[in-house]
Amino acid sequence: MNYHETISWMFGRLPMYQQQGKTAFKDKLNGILSFSDHLKHPEKTFKSIHVAGTNGKGSTSHMISSILQEAGYKVGLYTSPHLKDFRERIKINGKEVSENFVTQFIAENKLFLEEHDLSFFEMTVGMAFDYFSREEIDIAVIEVGLGGRLDSTNIINPEISVITNIGLDHTDMLGDTLEKIAGEKAGIIKPFVPVVVGEYNEETFPVFEQIAKDKAASLILAEELVEESYKLDLKGNYQSKNSKTAVAAIRKLPGFNISEFYINNGLQNVIKNTGLKGRWQLLQESPKIICDTAHNKEGLELIAEQLNKEVFDNLHIVLGVVKDKNLEKILPLFPKDAKYYFCTPNINRAKAAKELMEKAAEYDLRGDVFNTVTEAYMDAKDKAKKEDLIYIGGSTFVVAEIL
Repeated sequence: MNYHETISWMFGRLPMYQQQGKTAFKDKLNGILSFSDHLKHPEKTFKSIHVAGTNGKGSTSHMISSILQEAGYKVGLYTSPHLKDFRERIKINGKEVSENFVTQFIAENKLFLEEHDLSFFEMTVGMAFDYFSREEIDIAVIEVGLGGRLDSTNIINPEISVITNIGLDHTDMLGDTLEKIAGEKAGIIKPFVPVVVGEYNEETFPVFEQIAKDKAASLILAEELVEESYKLDLKGNYQSKNSKTAVAAIRKLPGFNISEFYINNGLQNVIKNTGLKGRWQLLQESPKIICDTAHNKEGLELIAEQLNKEVFDNLHIVLGVVKDKNLEKILPLFPKDAKYYFCTPNINRAKAAKELMEKAAEYDLRGDVFNTVTEAYMDAKDKAKKEDLIYIGGSTFVVAEIL
C-alpha cells in the first residue's frame, strides 16, 4: 500500500474515537501493552513528559516542546487529533513523521494489528513510540488522548506529569462530576514522579493532592510557581495560563536546567518550532477571520471572553458540532447579536446543521443552514464587510475543513 492507501486502511479498518465517539473507547490498557511488548517496549528507551487535561493540553505540549527545542534538545511530540494530515500527530523538532515510515510501520505490523483488533489510537501511540525510539530522541512530550488512567499513552514512566485543568467533558466515559474526571486525569500520576497542576480548583485539587501523596509524587501548582507573564506568539489571552503551566513543567523537569533565555525564545516561537495550528489562528485580516478548535464549555467560555475584546462592526460565526455535544452547556455562551452559519462537518459523528439551528434558536441564536462547512464559510466571507469579524469553530472538524 502507498501512503494514502495506508491512511485509508487505518481510518477504515480500526475504531477511531474522533469518528465514532464512545463506541471506540477502550477501558483497558491490554491492547497497547501487548503492542508495546510486540514492539519491544520502545517507550522505555527515551525520556518523556506526560500532559493531560480537559483544555489546553495541546497548546501546553507544543509550548514545552518549543522550549526544549530552543535549548538544543531533539524533541519528540505526540498529540491528537490532527487537523489535515495524520502525520501532524507525530513530530520530531517540528518535522512530521515521513509518509514512508507510516507506510512501512503499518506494513510490518498489519498482521498483529488485525489479529489483536487494536484501536486506531492504540496503533498510533505504538507508532509514535517506535518512531521516537528509532530516531534516538532526547525527550518526548506526550499528550494524553482522552482521560488519563486508561489512555493508551499511560504506559510511559515520565520525568514529570502535567495536568492542565479539569472540566466537564466526555462525561459519558470519564464521569459526571469534576472529582470523578479529576480522578481519571490523575491516573497519569506515577510513584515518585513530580506532577504539575495548571489551575487550582477547590473541587479537583484535593483529588490531585491525595493521589500525589499516595504515590509520593511532589505536587506543584503552576500559578504559584510562575507569577510572571511571558510574550507569546500564540494569540488568545487564554494562552497565558497554558504558558505558566509549560514554564512550571520546564522549571521542575528533573535532569534539565533550562535558562529563561530558552524559555522566552521557546514561547515566542511555538508556531515556527512545532507547527501548531487552530488555536485562535488568524486566517485573514480584512475582514478579520479567526478559527479555534475549542469545543467544550470551559474552552468556549474563554473564546467568548476573547470575542468580547475584539473590535468589529458585525460578527459572523460559522458553527458546527458533533452529535454528542452538550448543547445546553455551550450554546448559552455564544453571542446573540451575531449572524450564524450553521454547518455539518464531514464526519459520521456530525450533528446535522438543521438540528443545530433549531436548538440554537432556543437561545436566540439566528442564522442559516448549510450542508457543508465550506458552503457556510464561503457565504460568511461573501456577506462580511471589511470591518467585520468571522469566527469559525464549535468543533475540531469544522476548523480542519477550513484549514
